[in-house]
Amino acid sequence: MEKKLSEVKLYMDRIGTWLLYMSVTLEIVIVIIDKSNYTNPIEGQLFRITFLLAAFKVLCTKYSLKEWAAMLAAGILGFVSYKVTGRNEILRIVVFIAACKGTDIKRLLKYVFYMTAAGCLLLVVLSATGIYGGLALESDFGRGYTQVRYCFGLGHPNALHCMFMMLVFLGLYLYNEKMKWYAYAILFASNYALYLLTDSNTGMLITFCGIFGAVILHYWKGLKEKKWIYAAGAAVFLFCAGFSVLVADSRVARPNYYTYRFDNPWVGEVESHLNGRIRDLYYGSVDCEGTTATWSLFSVPENNYYFDMGFVRLFYWYGIIPGLIYLVLNVLLIRQFYKKEDGMGLVMVSALAVYTVVEAHLVSVYIGRNYILFLMGMYGSSMLGLDSDKEMYLWSFIGACL
Repeated sequence: MEKKLSEVKLYMDRIGTWLLYMSVTLEIVIVIIDKSNYTNPIEGQLFRITFLLAAFKVLCTKYSLKEWAAMLAAGILGFVSYKVTGRNEILRIVVFIAACKGTDIKRLLKYVFYMTAAGCLLLVVLSATGIYGGLALESDFGRGYTQVRYCFGLGHPNALHCMFMMLVFLGLYLYNEKMKWYAYAILFASNYALYLLTDSNTGMLITFCGIFGAVILHYWKGLKEKKWIYAAGAAVFLFCAGFSVLVADSRVARPNYYTYRFDNPWVGEVESHLNGRIRDLYYGSVDCEGTTATWSLFSVPENNYYFDMGFVRLFYWYGIIPGLIYLVLNVLLIRQFYKKEDGMGLVMVSALAVYTVVEAHLVSVYIGRNYILFLMGMYGSSMLGLDSDKEMYLWSFIGACL
């Protein structure tokens, strides 16, 4: 009997793994299509398919009683968000993170890395050969002068450098321990060469910081065991989120209506490096969309305006409560990095926290381009203290509740 149950579990695990890979594959395809010039008319339907695939993976996986309870609570949060705002991202993310249980996430991330790299390279080749997609954009880009910046089929120069940055970070996360000095030199040179084409200041600087952090981790033996670097990473993350909240508050950062100048000198100094992003919160729309005056506990359906600042968009799109929960989960994730001595995870989360102040790449409907969600899936149960030797399938959990 015990042998038969073991065979059933093995069979269920294999089916579940295939379902998760199918879900992730479709998520990445959606991301690549979004980065191209093509408008996907069935994107919403495809998201439903990825959700169902991940949900079926959950059905094929055993969880502890605490894990089932946590999923139920998170699912209720996602359902409330969906009913209030019409957005289903939280529900999709909850199911995706839960579906990662029992899967070799590093192996999955390698699959994500190569598939995403291949998709982006395909867009670059199609654009460079003139088959499909724009090669460059000519505009003033809010800088007061016209310039030509290359996007190579990815829609915008910032998007091109962003995808390069994300692939570099993911590659470093997977292979940093095996890297040689010349590999880092190639990455630094590639980052600068791409910057000459995209002129994406934020993308270049954050990519540089990520590579530099990886170099320090690689050559400073024992650093990833030190508690203080994880505390520093958590402080950086919370500072970035706190700064974003402050600049969205009109009492702190609202610029003068006539001169667009800030009464607060430090806000004005920061804005000089953000290319008008703070001003855009206050004067980019009639109702100052994105400022704290438009925030609420669970947001509203009307909060669908797009702007660059990621942490601000998080609270604006999804509400204060989901936003705070996301911040707490990231801090818990950093704590788990410390326990597992996952230094590159810390580098990735810290660097992307700074990037999310300026850009909203991670705050979107696309799970396939947010690698932090994969890390949450890998560490989710342990970072929340939900592990247990006694695990059960959904039907057993329902029976236990009844």
